[in-house]
Amino acid sequence: MFFGVCFSYFLRVNISAAIVPMTQFNAGYASYEYWDSRIKSLILSSFFWGYVLAQVPASMLARRFGGKIILGGATAVSAVITVFHPLAVVKGDWQLLCFLRVLVGLMQGVVYPCLHTLLARWVPHSERGFLCTFVYSGAQLGTAILLVISGSIFNSNMRWPGIFYISGSIALLWSLIFLLFGCDSPRNSNNISKAERNYIEASTGATEQSEDVDVPWRSIFTSVPFFALIAAHCGFTWGFYTLLTEVPTYLNSALNLDMKSNALLSALPYFVMWILCLILSPIADLLIRRHITSVTVSRKLFNSIGQWIPMMCLIALSYINQTAITLSVVLLTVAIGFNAASFCGYLVNHMDLSPNFAGPLMGITNGISNLLSIFAPLVAGVVIHNEEDPEEWRKVFLITATVYFLCNLLFVVFGKASVQPWNYKLRNVASTSTNNGSTLTSISTIAYENNLTSSTPG
Repeated sequence: MFFGVCFSYFLRVNISAAIVPMTQFNAGYASYEYWDSRIKSLILSSFFWGYVLAQVPASMLARRFGGKIILGGATAVSAVITVFHPLAVVKGDWQLLCFLRVLVGLMQGVVYPCLHTLLARWVPHSERGFLCTFVYSGAQLGTAILLVISGSIFNSNMRWPGIFYISGSIALLWSLIFLLFGCDSPRNSNNISKAERNYIEASTGATEQSEDVDVPWRSIFTSVPFFALIAAHCGFTWGFYTLLTEVPTYLNSALNLDMKSNALLSALPYFVMWILCLILSPIADLLIRRHITSVTVSRKLFNSIGQWIPMMCLIALSYINQTAITLSVVLLTVAIGFNAASFCGYLVNHMDLSPNFAGPLMGITNGISNLLSIFAPLVAGVVIHNEEDPEEWRKVFLITATVYFLCNLLFVVFGKASVQPWNYKLRNVASTSTNNGSTLTSISTIAYENNLTSSTPG
């Protein structure tokens, strides 16, 4: 799953890196320097149009058919579409490129709901912070790797089309391997012992019967902690994708860094973020296991680190002299790097609130947050008319800082990390079998009941 996230981000980030050489004159190869900032913003945001539409349907498909087949199949399709990106713009047809990016977004929209469905079944509660963060940290490593190698790809004989060929091929290979070796739940796996299967099922809080129970939509959409979670997810996503899509352009146009330096410096923050994911998540779990913080306090603390430290960095970046290139890069690195703490905050909170409906919850929050994120590059495109003007970049950074502040504030005030009452509906649902006249309750239901009595109070 870690490598699945890593290679999925290859398919997302490739356009952010490629848009720079695609729109600069390149002797002997196709270039589209006549694409203005409005067109580039539409291309960069078009991925999210399809991505948003897929979220809730993907979560329901994952519950119905399992996360494995949906995740593996969708990744394979999006990888094939990516390989055809260069052909779409052979005559400068940016509208067709937008259409392909919408399709990639539609396929990639299944990733987080499917992963949450799988993780809710595979990850014990006490290990949730580290293992979930480890899986999702593949996003940062994938982003960093692609940005690092992009400069070499652009300078090779493949030029900018090479980044689409390489990223698509690698993601396709992963999807085939995952479809062969992946598994929806411990119950369906032949590669683990019975003792391990029983341990995992007894410590996740998820039940097999949840697939047959209707999602309690009314209860979910009247839950205050769930709306706080939506706010936290929106804040993270707006900031993350604003920086992801705009930093290469900022480094190239505002700081006047060449393409090779641009690639390396664009990747640096995501390497830092990946490392911090692996450092901060065990600390979060340790604080909970030793009862230094409750689960709720831990989620709020780390989400605040992950959004308010970047907020302060962006405010500082808005007012420093752009000739201070080193300081600008340091602030960008810290801003993006410390986003890692949010993975121990909002990102695992879906499983805290409802382990049985973690997939649908992720589909909802990811859909809403990415709906707003469609506007992130569009806002940047409207604000920035001259990409070399520091005043216009200041507005973009201050808008992002404001979103970080308000969204995390809502999570701090109203968020919780205890199992919510609408998850208890499954208490009356148990698969039973008769053996010598006695009724045996399935271990997954027992595990769920145990989870209810042992959950850390919010």
